[in-house]
Amino acid sequence: MSTGPDKANVELARVVRDHAGRLAASLVSLLGDFSAAEDLVQDAVETALRRWPTEGIPDRPDSWLFIVAKRRGLDVLRRQSTYRTKLAQLEWPVQPAPDDRLKLIFTCCHPALAQPAQIALTLRVVCGLTTGQIAAAFLQPETTVAQRITRAKRKIADAAIPYRIPRDDELPERLSEVLTVIYLLFNEGYLSSGTDRVHSRDLVDDAEWLTTLLTGLLPSEPEIAGLLTLIRLHRARTSARFTADGQLILLQDQDRTRWDHSAITAATALLTRTARRHHAPGPYQLQAAIAACHCEAATWHDTDWPQILVLYDMLLRFQPSAVTRLHRAVAVRYVHGAEAALAELAELGDALQSYPLFHAILAELLRAAGQPEAARLADHAALDLARNPAQIDLLQDRIALHQ
Repeated sequence: MSTGPDKANVELARVVRDHAGRLAASLVSLLGDFSAAEDLVQDAVETALRRWPTEGIPDRPDSWLFIVAKRRGLDVLRRQSTYRTKLAQLEWPVQPAPDDRLKLIFTCCHPALAQPAQIALTLRVVCGLTTGQIAAAFLQPETTVAQRITRAKRKIADAAIPYRIPRDDELPERLSEVLTVIYLLFNEGYLSSGTDRVHSRDLVDDAEWLTTLLTGLLPSEPEIAGLLTLIRLHRARTSARFTADGQLILLQDQDRTRWDHSAITAATALLTRTARRHHAPGPYQLQAAIAACHCEAATWHDTDWPQILVLYDMLLRFQPSAVTRLHRAVAVRYVHGAEAALAELAELGDALQSYPLFHAILAELLRAAGQPEAARLADHAALDLARNPAQIDLLQDRIALHQ
């Protein structure tokens, strides 16, 4: 029985997320060739995209993907007898050790690769997205993404990047790379940096799935739990973030009855359990704690701003960036007043002149401090820099309101 494209694509996304990483990890382990293994998996995924909507979803879709990958490998690599023998010996279901998929993630996020390449390769190899899907996710030309992936695979081969879990002395830094990639995926999905869409639920889904996978593979790592908590707390507010026509609703204006409070409770419980086991929180745990302060407040006015300010002070030790200081300045406003917050922002202007959120926050502070004309200019500066359509609409409405 044929299956409609929507149902087929939803099922394909589920199967790919569950099994493409397993299949790729097994092929890399068996063949010792990262690029070839990745190509085989992608060929199977793309074949499924073409055939499932009309032919129907197989009873064992994971086995179907494996068989297609294996047959394609035999066809393409027929001249390489050793390779062919190895592929012929491969059977499904493959049950690679959990470490195999972990090796795959660390290979994709190796520091020898540029961060955009790490992101593209992780989405393609671990999450199973096609080049076209990745290009659409980041609003980039497909040729650009394809070249990025090709260069990354060539770099892995030329630099002999090992397919392994980092040594214990390497793990903290390497895990940080992996978490950074997932965090960037989440941020792009949560509020797009592009001009054609507001957000991407698919990228947020992938970020949460990757973090959940890492949690299962490295259950004792507190920063993985911190990132997972952060993602889930933000997702719990999704239904209240936008109006029916896609307009962005700021946190202070959101209808908190529409938040997923059961998800908030579960996420904060995870954060609490992690904090009890590890008494020195890292940056993702601290960001999750800040998000928890917002999610646990019954109203905007009930927000525990002194606690949030303390958490930002702790976060600055790990991330002494201008962006972190900008967010901290918002907490300063509600603890010490708008003038104190403006003093904080005065030191950030040079570093954040091209960042629209800096000017938007500056406008709010100037207006609160009784400087409406300066606030209007800051709003216009933010509007000139904004790319996300929801941010643009929000700024335009604010400018119109205060004319």
